[in-house]
Amino acid sequence: MFTNILVAADGSEISIKTLETALTEAKVWNAQLNVVYVLETGLFEDIPAAQNMEYIRNLLENQGLNIFSYAEKRCEEEGITLKTHLRKGHAGIEIIAEATEMNADLIVIGSHAKSDIEKILLGSVTTHVVRHSTVSTLVVRL
Repeated sequence: MFTNILVAADGSEISIKTLETALTEAKVWNAQLNVVYVLETGLFEDIPAAQNMEYIRNLLENQGLNIFSYAEKRCEEEGITLKTHLRKGHAGIEIIAEATEMNADLIVIGSHAKSDIEKILLGSVTTHVVRHSTVSTLVVRL
């Protein structure tokens, strides 16, 4: 039923569980797995460029690369084909854009972000994806 699965990861505890759920689905359906990490550039647009902001941006980007490393290891263990995607922008918009570009037939996403404050500041990425996605979306709860 599913051949091309996209899982959104943000480095949180729920995103690890989300990735594991997506791995299970990929294995069941013999599907390709795609992991997307979105560097939320909206966090930096209104802040003057400074060395501290660049440091934070690098930390977030490294967090994405760490998620990709974990996903690569797990997919290798399970014999699943993996592609990784690093995007920049609003997470909800970028997840849907990636799903469209790669012809995903399933999006797997966590029920909430890293922290409640991010949900307040950024809006609910999960709600945005569920409301605007044209493909099936599986929401994983912690």
